[in-house]
Amino acid sequence: MQFSIDNTDGSARAATIKTAHSTIQTPVFMPVGTAAAVKAVDTTDLNTFLQPEIILANTYHLYLRPGDELVANQGKLHGFTGFEKSFLTDSGGFQAFSLNANTKLHENGIEFASHIDGSKHMFTPEKVLDIQYNLGSDIMMILDDLPALPATKARIKESIERTTRWAEASIAYHKAQQSRGTGTEQNIFAIIQGGIDKEFRKLSATQLTNLEEFDGYAIGGLSVGEANTDMYDTVEFTTPLMPKDKPRYLMGVGTPEDLVENIQRGVDMFDCVMPTRNARNGTLFTSYGKINIKAARFKNDSSPVDEACGCMVCQNYSKAYLNHLVRAREITYFRLASIHNLHYYLTLMKQAREAILQNRFDEFKKEFYHKRGS
Repeated sequence: MQFSIDNTDGSARAATIKTAHSTIQTPVFMPVGTAAAVKAVDTTDLNTFLQPEIILANTYHLYLRPGDELVANQGKLHGFTGFEKSFLTDSGGFQAFSLNANTKLHENGIEFASHIDGSKHMFTPEKVLDIQYNLGSDIMMILDDLPALPATKARIKESIERTTRWAEASIAYHKAQQSRGTGTEQNIFAIIQGGIDKEFRKLSATQLTNLEEFDGYAIGGLSVGEANTDMYDTVEFTTPLMPKDKPRYLMGVGTPEDLVENIQRGVDMFDCVMPTRNARNGTLFTSYGKINIKAARFKNDSSPVDEACGCMVCQNYSKAYLNHLVRAREITYFRLASIHNLHYYLTLMKQAREAILQNRFDEFKKEFYHKRGS
């Protein structure tokens, strides 16, 4: 991986990440393709209408189905999906959090029962990397211990200690595998924990950044129930503790407002299921805020979802048509709505980047909120 900063405006950064498969300009939003597919859109839609340079897939889900060895035999993620740009794969730590009724923490990993058939499995730091070597992702996240918030100080301290031990095991294993010719074009990111406690965040960031061989660092354990102001304060405190010369990734965040606020606080990379999940539920994002396309007031509205949007949906279809599709429960609605929402997110990142390059990010942020207020 090559990483270079193109410009800074305050704490906001415009950077370039080069992997074996694409050149990624930041700030960047990564569409979520948990099971090697971004929900409701296909690779042709991605390549033609959206053109992301990187998408996210999930280690836990692909390990269970169809199996990482099958993916490897099918040309790894790039050959299996036909998406030739970059992939980032999460490690499964979030699934241990979100599916906690089926998981049990151990010192050397996470034991879980499959949500598909109940079969027992064990994820260790080494195991999740072996799965990701088979998947062939460009960026691999290490196994971490993510506590739900609010959490006791004892639980947060335990998660930091465990995450650091697993990070040490991960980087040692990865370097050993690379020396044997495995994963030589794959990059590895560590995940900073600590809840919303600043001293714990500092402790975790210090321990992990001392392991200098990581290619990038993520902020994990946020957007899991805490107030937005707490999340923003935690990010603002944490980013200065992260290396300036490596990518900074805020995991699982979030709304358009969350993205703009955290770009201002020095974050480079984001992912979230919100664009596609909200699309399926009838919520569409626009430059003036979000709308519920199911509403009766759109039944005879011939205008596009967003006059300022250049996506193929806004260029070809009306609110009335999308209102009809969602009310009729037509599958076509899911595709069109998902394309629009993803286009909105990806365009917002491009606009933020351009503002940083022009040293006008504060003005961009004011315009962003002004449109919503109007």
